[in-house]
Amino acid sequence: MPAPVPAAPDTSLVRRARKVNRVLAETYPDATIELDFDDPFQLLVVTVLSAQTTDRRVNAVRPVLFQAYPDARAMASAPREDLERIIGPLGFFRAKTESLLKLSAALVADHNGEVPARLDDLVKLPGVGRKTGNVVLGNGFGVPGITVDTHFGRLVRRLGWTEETDPVKAEHAIGALFPKRDWTMLSHHLIWHGRRVCHAKKPACGACTVARWCPSYGAGPTDPEEAAKLVKTQGPA
Repeated sequence: MPAPVPAAPDTSLVRRARKVNRVLAETYPDATIELDFDDPFQLLVVTVLSAQTTDRRVNAVRPVLFQAYPDARAMASAPREDLERIIGPLGFFRAKTESLLKLSAALVADHNGEVPARLDDLVKLPGVGRKTGNVVLGNGFGVPGITVDTHFGRLVRRLGWTEETDPVKAEHAIGALFPKRDWTMLSHHLIWHGRRVCHAKKPACGACTVARWCPSYGAGPTDPEEAAKLVKTQGPA
């Protein structure tokens, strides 16, 4: 029997979600990925390195890392101790060094040293899941993708767009609410809002530009002055 066709999302939910995205686009007109990179290989590497640390710390080690190892072939043959020394400030440096060596070797062996531009190929690389793959596609190749990180997942549940906690199911549920062309920027808008206003423990509800469409309004301070003190002007240090 053919697989059942998923039910179309509720029209009112689609309208509300798209309105929120439009307002967030106005709130964060400069929203973009907060990792620095010059090409898809750099983007792939810094995204892998960003796990369990901040984008700012990754950006700080990036110049030294890629000056020494500018491409997959160079990195695949890098002495392990040199990589560990460079990325040491990021924490978990032994595991991350192992990831970079395996990832670079796979790029050389399977893709002639180039980063593939298809999600199916990206997720077959060591240490690369759908989240990382979509980051690379959307920001490195201009291929629309939804990045379900912790901020994105938290916000789509608070906004009532989905109850899914599984990242893949959440990705598909949210993708059904928006045209594909909007997916990458939608990810940036929600991630920026999560880092600056809609915090995990104490969201700044009283300073939120999309509060009127949020069923979770009141999870944090609603007083404008109190909420304003919680707002961060940039991503995490």
